Amino acid sequence: MASSVLFFVLVVSLLSNSEARRLSESDQSPQLAFQYHKGPLLTGPISVNMIWYGKFKPSQRAIVSDFISSLGSTAKPAVAHPSVATWWKGIEKYYQLGKTKKHSSLSLSLGEQIIDEKYSLGKSLTNKQIIQLASKGAQKYAINVVLTAADVAVEGFCSSRCGTHGSALGASKVGHIKGKQSKFAYIWVGNSETQCPGQCAWPFHQPIYGPQNPPLVAPNNDVGVDGMVINLASLLAGTATNPFGNGYYQGPKEAPLEAASACPGIYGKGAYPGYAGNLLVDTTTGASYNANGVNGRKYLLPALFDPATSSCSTLV
Repeated sequence: MASSVLFFVLVVSLLSNSEARRLSESDQSPQLAFQYHKGPLLTGPISVNMIWYGKFKPSQRAIVSDFISSLGSTAKPAVAHPSVATWWKGIEKYYQLGKTKKHSSLSLSLGEQIIDEKYSLGKSLTNKQIIQLASKGAQKYAINVVLTAADVAVEGFCSSRCGTHGSALGASKVGHIKGKQSKFAYIWVGNSETQCPGQCAWPFHQPIYGPQNPPLVAPNNDVGVDGMVINLASLLAGTATNPFGNGYYQGPKEAPLEAASACPGIYGKGAYPGYAGNLLVDTTTGASYNANGVNGRKYLLPALFDPATSSCSTLV
């Protein structure tokens, strides 16, 4: 089962399969009844392995790698607030709910990085090939993230989704489940810079639909990769809380609303369709952001659905 990051077209917000993005966004505080479907959440120390497919500049890889490193950062000197790590702590609320108190917390760290610049599977990929690429990473205590370059077409990319997360059978056997293979969690996100930035890199590009407000300046000066970070953040939240399709979500299993996809288009207080909300602005670059990361990075991250208040929670 895979959950996708769909962009919103016009009104309805029940289109996607775990989609990290929607375009014409919805109500800031949806009254959603999130349900726990009795499945496992990801717990303990988890490595986030990156599979880079196609050509990425070292500077682009650093933007995403620094984001992952920022999620659990205890860096010295301390990262300024609001921080990426503070944003990620919003996920802990799902682990603190009564029905899942027995679960330990989740700690993410940057794992291995696999670079495939020669397009080993070509420049047009199917869902099956995305899983094939995801399988290249270590599968135990890991989330394997496939990132496709701007010149790579992926099944459903731009037409219905900007990325997806799901689970697949791993190569190794699990000792305590006799005769069964283990499942590993994976994520795919595409670089939309040349294919569909209006759908998958908003608010750093004008949207195809809805209000045509001026785009915001991307915090790392890369519309495609800064857009990828937004989608990756949303999908990581969904992967942690609904890794195998039976965790926390609202709506139908085939098109669930998850921890971040339940709050489409909301990045700061006061957000409404076509307006990302009241954000912080870098006085030097004019870039909009809401989270600080390691190495002086700044990022724009989506609101998370707060299960305690049944509302979308933002950093700023």
